[in-house]
Amino acid sequence: MATRKPGTSARPTGGTKSRDKGTRGGRPEASATTGTTGQQQGKQPARPARPGNGQPRAAGQAQRGRTAPVAATVAKESALAATPAWLVWTTWILSLAGLADSIWLTIVHYNTSVTLACPATGTINCEKVITSPQSIVFGIPVAVLGLAFYVFLAVVNSPWGWRMTWPPVRWARVGSMVVGIVFVLYLVYTELFTIRSICLWCTSVHVITFALFVLIMFSAAAGYGTAKDPALA
Repeated sequence: MATRKPGTSARPTGGTKSRDKGTRGGRPEASATTGTTGQQQGKQPARPARPGNGQPRAAGQAQRGRTAPVAATVAKESALAATPAWLVWTTWILSLAGLADSIWLTIVHYNTSVTLACPATGTINCEKVITSPQSIVFGIPVAVLGLAFYVFLAVVNSPWGWRMTWPPVRWARVGSMVVGIVFVLYLVYTELFTIRSICLWCTSVHVITFALFVLIMFSAAAGYGTAKDPALA
């Protein structure tokens, strides 16, 4: 029977293979939970911030607010596109033709030596009409009134004039044509029943005025030349 030396402790029963619970070779084992968490933290990189996540919503609203005036400006500038090109150019060409005719009649009125290139006999007699007492209204020659009228039309019926969506411009265009057609009817009546002669130059102005009256009334009914065009709605 073996004897123990003093100061030595007895070895635990169970053999040398017995180890303390939770240790491995004298070192503590990392818990499964801790290891898993560490692996997850090591494998999962930080998510990149989405565009706009770091920006406050107010920044996006401010961006949209800056684009609103630009859209409004584009809508206003497209008023010319909403008006048919044929209408714009037709009214402008007619206005320029009426302006040229009015300039010629004004020159003839103040310079009698200018040749009218118009028959002076029978029913057609330009000189008789231009020199008649009815050729002056309210102390102003009719030719001068026509000149001022067509200067205005050449401006408001130009492509730049049709771009203007200011309501007074539209109403001035329509109102001037109403006054113009009434004055034309008066002049035609005067030529036929008072002077009893017809001036070809004056008749050409009358025809141009009537054509412009029809076109301008059509444009007003369709809503062209305004910011409330159907194409802009």
